Amino acid sequence: MNFRFLFSCIMSVTLLGATVAQAQTPLPARRPGGVAPKARMVSKGAGLKDGLAMKDGRVVLTEQGITNPITADRKLLNGTMVSTTGLVTATDGTTTQMVEGDLSSLTGRITTRKSVVEADSLLKIKTFDLKYPGKRKQMMEDAERKAKAKTKLAEEKAKAAEKRAKAKARR
Repeated sequence: MNFRFLFSCIMSVTLLGATVAQAQTPLPARRPGGVAPKARMVSKGAGLKDGLAMKDGRVVLTEQGITNPITADRKLLNGTMVSTTGLVTATDGTTTQMVEGDLSSLTGRITTRKSVVEADSLLKIKTFDLKYPGKRKQMMEDAERKAKAKTKLAEEKAKAAEKRAKAKARR
């Protein structure tokens, strides 16, 4: 009987100790009303598309996510040649120089930084117009109205200054 009593005491102490230890583990911090954010894919480089790009004055080649500077002239699928200095020679013989930010796919399609910026700004205008129909037109009308008011105020100030000058000359 003594053995049973001793065994039950040891078991109860063990179970109570486990619950106490479990209760003291800290819970992760929670924001009130917050939901855990979704995991996002992080790109480790700017533009992981396969192709050639002018970066820091050098032509770099990206293939399968690995980017390295080119060491020899590169012939693209459509016959276009790209030199290590960024000189692009098309199949018809025309040559152009790549500048910082210009891109070329491995098929030979050249995209300048300027065209990317233009396309991006046009896309932003289209999405703004879809989101706020008529808002851009109203903003332009408001800007014209403000410009007219500003020129009218400047004319009135000029007339007032002219009147003061005439009144001063009469004295």
